[in-house]
Amino acid sequence: MKFLQYPKPIFTALSPNTEKDDVLLALKLISQPKKWKQGKEIQELEEEFKKYLGLNFSSSFNSGRVALMAILEAMEIKKKDEVLLQAFTCNSAVNSILEREAKPIFVDIDDTLNIDPKDLERKITPRSRAIMVQHTFGWPAQMEEILRIVQKRQLFLIEDCAHSLGTKYKGKFCGTFGAASFFSFGRDKIISSVFGGMAATNNQKLAEKIKTFRKKLDHPSDFWIFQQLIHPILTNLLIMPTYGLNGTLGRILLGAFHQTKILSKAVSNQEKKGKFSKHFFRTLPNALAILAFNQFKKLEKFNKHRKRIAQFYQEQLENSNFFLPLARGNEENIEPIFMRYPVLTHLETDKILTEARKRKIFLNDGWRKKPVVPPDTKLNKMEYRSKSCRRAEKTAHSIINLPTHINISKKEAQKIVDFFNQIK
Repeated sequence: MKFLQYPKPIFTALSPNTEKDDVLLALKLISQPKKWKQGKEIQELEEEFKKYLGLNFSSSFNSGRVALMAILEAMEIKKKDEVLLQAFTCNSAVNSILEREAKPIFVDIDDTLNIDPKDLERKITPRSRAIMVQHTFGWPAQMEEILRIVQKRQLFLIEDCAHSLGTKYKGKFCGTFGAASFFSFGRDKIISSVFGGMAATNNQKLAEKIKTFRKKLDHPSDFWIFQQLIHPILTNLLIMPTYGLNGTLGRILLGAFHQTKILSKAVSNQEKKGKFSKHFFRTLPNALAILAFNQFKKLEKFNKHRKRIAQFYQEQLENSNFFLPLARGNEENIEPIFMRYPVLTHLETDKILTEARKRKIFLNDGWRKKPVVPPDTKLNKMEYRSKSCRRAEKTAHSIINLPTHINISKKEAQKIVDFFNQIK
């Protein structure tokens, strides 16, 4: 977006999906507080969402993590029950399990950065109740093998589709294989309303229980809604231009907005310590449903763009000193959408990111360093045991994620490629 003329920085995260119409819509909604909490757009979004997936039920929440909480309650996951999920995941998913006083069982990853079916089967015990599959960065997990395990062990299958809205496996959308699925509309997801999420299912019994869960929830506060509406405005009109002029000043400005609570953080300090704030349990407000619906209408355009940029990276970096875990050709029955394009390296990633920042390329998206991200997450509070998922730990230390979002042009992708190709 070019509201102001400034040296344009490149970001993997930091509200990357927003276009001019999204910012103007947020500006309009700021001045219409009567539309903030309730309105017809909530139901319209839910109806279009379930129609898109071909499911019978969807229910919106103020985040993907609360949508997951609704699913766990509907499945009657209780104290000491085990939920198996992959390492190299976000603490938000883990905290929803911990909030139920259930036990997260971490499973190692395969070479596509998804849950490894072999390690999954090894870690199932008599206390296991559910398996959660992530579809990392929009690349589908090995669903055929996972479904075999689920049916054999008679477990619930939950699909974490925070990265994968639009991803297909064998012609079916990811999010339609399990007993239930949840999606995120977070600030750097496939579509974004800064915060927001959806639970979806074809199971009538689970659907009714998810509805019951949502009826207990209040709307978010006016101030919280304001924080989310102002986010795309400040990001595009002030924060990104400041980063373009001076990266240090940009970080200071963003930090000041967080410190003064003008902007909310994607993940709170409390969540990094394994705690889920009760006040965060809320429905999706109408204002954010309007933002999400505007983005949902652009989903096909967004995903086509992501695929084109991912293909460009693959072609331009195939002879580089980096390993491309998702450069797998045209695999039959798989249609990924590439929320990120990951590259792996034996070099020190912090040094690479520092050099990139000097060129106004900001690639530190938080999906690195630890098997439960972001990097400052307390692993002991997540109940993660060191060396229990060695491949995930190694990947976390060697990964850098390249941006694929709608605001990355071929010219900007070329700038990233040129930087990576000169690294030895």
